[in-house]
Amino acid sequence: MINAFTYLDDQLHAERVPARVLAEQYGTPLYIYSRAALTDAYQSYADACIGHRAKIYFAVKANSNLAVLSVFARLGAGFDIVSGGELARVLAAGGKPSDVVFSGVGKSAAEMRSTLDIGGRCFNVESLAELAQLNQVAGESGQIAPISLRVNPDVDAKTHQYISTGLKETKFGIAFDDARAAYRAALDMKYLRITGIDCHIGSQITEISPYLNALEKILELVVQIESDGVLIHHIDVGGGLGIRYDNEIPPDIGTFVKTILDYFDRRGHGHREIWFEPGRSLVGNAGILLTRVEYLKPGAAKNFAIVDAAMNDLVRPAMYDAYHAVDAVMPRNDQPLVTYDIVGPVCESGDWLARDRPLVLEAGDLLAIRSAGAYGFAISSNYNSRPRAAELLVDGDRVHVARRRETLAQLTDGEFALPPDGIK
Repeated sequence: MINAFTYLDDQLHAERVPARVLAEQYGTPLYIYSRAALTDAYQSYADACIGHRAKIYFAVKANSNLAVLSVFARLGAGFDIVSGGELARVLAAGGKPSDVVFSGVGKSAAEMRSTLDIGGRCFNVESLAELAQLNQVAGESGQIAPISLRVNPDVDAKTHQYISTGLKETKFGIAFDDARAAYRAALDMKYLRITGIDCHIGSQITEISPYLNALEKILELVVQIESDGVLIHHIDVGGGLGIRYDNEIPPDIGTFVKTILDYFDRRGHGHREIWFEPGRSLVGNAGILLTRVEYLKPGAAKNFAIVDAAMNDLVRPAMYDAYHAVDAVMPRNDQPLVTYDIVGPVCESGDWLARDRPLVLEAGDLLAIRSAGAYGFAISSNYNSRPRAAELLVDGDRVHVARRRETLAQLTDGEFALPPDGIK
């Protein structure tokens, strides 16, 4: 994947635009995405799929900005959604209804109905209770719901426990030992049409072997299911391919995709359609978060660089103890390095963005937090009543405002104080 955030003339650029100029014009904290990097990552998947019956569905939860979604829609991607809100975003960004796959453990009847009404491609069903509800909703709507069952293969993805989804201890999927019976139950439901099988084992996975271990079990199950009279047209291998934040060495996208597709060919399943649901690997390193140093606070145990971004803007470090590289936008090379913790203004000890980083800093300096394109703004909040950041999409030397900065007035929009004369 290309690195669209590089140094030219001793200052960081987003493609061909100086990051300093963007910060001055649009303020900080500021998310910046590179169209070239998004496109390059998608094409790595698409090129590796050539010659196979394969489809790429972007996992919208990783980054649901309309500009980002429209880039992928124009490239021909499908979309993996987990809520009615994500469905609305996909449609607003120009995504095709027939390229929408609805995943997630808690789909409401209303969400099922709206997805049926627009002609969604498939529901990834995660429980027997959901099967029954979808059958009822489809029947009441006079429609047939296309489904696959998400099967939990009880395989360790070797990743953080919060983003490991393929173990039997998690809330996701139908237990492997119960899956065959669940397919037989679905076969007897009048308003459901079985089209495939789904498996997703986690996120930020940096080895291919967990995928192959899971697929070995899934293919054994497919043979059993089809012996019961169920036809499996597609196999959804999920997403979860990791990126490099620090010193990880994940497989490159092309190697990953080709290894998976070759595995299906060798096992005699190359005739099926194969679906990939990448999220982080498409957007993670295509985005940065710019923040400005407010204060430097030296201490006996720690030196702190207090910046204007906080855990409400990027929660991954606080939530996952996640590492993000931090670079000065305009590096200073005339002073000794000092080790800082990069922290925000939120009233929590957990409000940190990076720890123990050697930098040369002064108040007012700009910092770029790398690899912020996935699960950055998408999980941001208004904690401490802080407006959410602006988002930009850079395309060469052009800049598109993908989201305006939230205003203080918007923070209380839809809220109402008690009237002076009490509640009536």
